[in-house]
Amino acid sequence: MNFTEFNLDQRLLEGIEAIGYETPTPIQEMVIPVILKGNDLIGSAQTGTGKTAAFLLPLINKIISEEQDNDIKALIIVPTRELAVQIEQHLEGIAYFARVGSISVYGGGDGLAFSREQMALSQGTEIVICTPGRMISHLNMGNVSISELKYLVLDEADRMLDMGFYDDIMKIISFLPKERQTLLFSATMPTKIRQIARKILINPVEINIALSKPPEKIKQEAYIVYNSQKIPLVSYILSERKLRSVIVFCSTKQGVKDLTRELKRARFSVSEIHSDLEQHERENVLLNFKNRTLNILVATDILSRGIDIEDIDLVINYDVPNDGEDYVHRIGRTARAENDGLAMTLVCEKEQSKFSEIEELLGNEVPKMEVPERFGKTPEYNPKKNKQTDSHRSFGKSGSGNKRNFRRK
Repeated sequence: MNFTEFNLDQRLLEGIEAIGYETPTPIQEMVIPVILKGNDLIGSAQTGTGKTAAFLLPLINKIISEEQDNDIKALIIVPTRELAVQIEQHLEGIAYFARVGSISVYGGGDGLAFSREQMALSQGTEIVICTPGRMISHLNMGNVSISELKYLVLDEADRMLDMGFYDDIMKIISFLPKERQTLLFSATMPTKIRQIARKILINPVEINIALSKPPEKIKQEAYIVYNSQKIPLVSYILSERKLRSVIVFCSTKQGVKDLTRELKRARFSVSEIHSDLEQHERENVLLNFKNRTLNILVATDILSRGIDIEDIDLVINYDVPNDGEDYVHRIGRTARAENDGLAMTLVCEKEQSKFSEIEELLGNEVPKMEVPERFGKTPEYNPKKNKQTDSHRSFGKSGSGNKRNFRRK
């Protein structure tokens, strides 16, 4: 199929050609006609499927075919600042010849950034890409009018619910006209997503293009270790391989900080990225990483979704991810485009049962690699035994019956 078959505006086709798109991805083939017809949509799709262009192309096409009056026509709500910026950059490329105005609105900046957003929103622009909390602030202060809005997109809706944004999303929606086209995209479809879809969508078309398993091009490996062996093993792997581009994922900000500090002591070219950094600091780190002036990036899951960085040689899971979907997203940072990739996961005793569950989701065991003798004795991989031990620790002598599973980013 060719993009011309969608009957898109010529100005949009020129933008598509300029950024090098050739043929639509499967999700673009399925989603674009549905949006152009005006239907509400639930799309099950993960990062890397071409999802962003799948909703941007038809929305821009519809907006430029209407009367231009600087009112906000489309609102795109996303979970993170990085994704907001990335979508805006994507939009600017596609709409280069179409003269569609856009702004990304997100927290983390200084007062000057908020004032710039306030001014841009009050003057009007066709498309706003925002994180929920920041948009709530502008709505509460009366900085933005969305009475003429026609299109709402919730991108990575499952991620937003995981991050506790349900109430913010519903409050934003309470400001919107009831007559609108609503598009919801989510990598997974848990019960909460179904519930929110029933509340805000009308007779939606449902399209499933989910990458439930990692691409075969990714070689997966696991190292069964004690927790104290993780930092030395990461240092060893990085020293032996001398790769150009490596991302190491940790489950907590403190884990990121501790590992980064140790790798810097070992004189690696490394930096960290997590939600404690100011926005300009994050952008500088990502720019240096993309430009290869920085070889190793240690990050929380804030970087696992929606960040388009190609040519990643190696992904290391310093901690086992919370679930299979997070695992797929993390290791999916490598083997992008036509490249092969390598993903390693370090599994300590208390993480074995969690990793075993991920293997069940994948439908096959991840090969367990031999840890070099220099690191000493390593634990046996026995997920069932360690699951029982973990349960005893959580519910035994302490008498606590409320086991909580917080996702700290």
